[in-house]
Amino acid sequence: MDTGKTSKYFKYAIGEIILVVIGILIALQINNWNEARKANIFEKDILELIDQNLKIDSIALSVELTKAKQAILLTNRLLEKVSQKDYSDSLNFWMGKIISFERFKSQSSAFEVLKAKGIENISDKDLQLGLISYYDEHLFNVYESLNDVLGSFNNDWIPVVKTDFVDFKFREYCTPIDSQVFFEKPSTIILFKLYKDNRSGEVQKMESALAKTSEIRTIIKKNLK
Repeated sequence: MDTGKTSKYFKYAIGEIILVVIGILIALQINNWNEARKANIFEKDILELIDQNLKIDSIALSVELTKAKQAILLTNRLLEKVSQKDYSDSLNFWMGKIISFERFKSQSSAFEVLKAKGIENISDKDLQLGLISYYDEHLFNVYESLNDVLGSFNNDWIPVVKTDFVDFKFREYCTPIDSQVFFEKPSTIILFKLYKDNRSGEVQKMESALAKTSEIRTIIKKNLK
């Protein structure tokens, strides 16, 4: 103060503070940039994995959907033949496809990783909602409908197979002890109709899930461009 250098020291100190603040801001900006870059890389990688999972799901769903639709078609044909008192051997092979059930297991590993990391890591809000809808709603409905058909197979058809059939091979053929006796029982016709109704619900749920996978994969492709 005696030498009159206070203002110089003050300016120097202010300059140092400004430099430190600028350095901190630059460091924060670089860190934010790095975090954003990492987030973008993660989002791209996880979307590619989810897309692969959805592709596998769509293929598997399509296969099981084809089986279910075939079973419904054959049920209608069988009921028509029975109404005409036609109990030919072809009905045995039709029943092989009808008296069965469909299997499906979703590939959801990538979505589970995303959930653990945080769904907000997906920047597209519509895609967030689409993924949640598919994995938490559509798949639940598919599994529920599959279980309905499986439950009916185990509880309704297996006892019939054990008592009224002389031979049975899954998805290939069912041979009644006496075709005429078997098909002329009212309970048999009711059972076929109920099973067809279960399958119709299954078809609806699988078609809905397939449509959702297609919708989500379209959004993913737009985000990956």
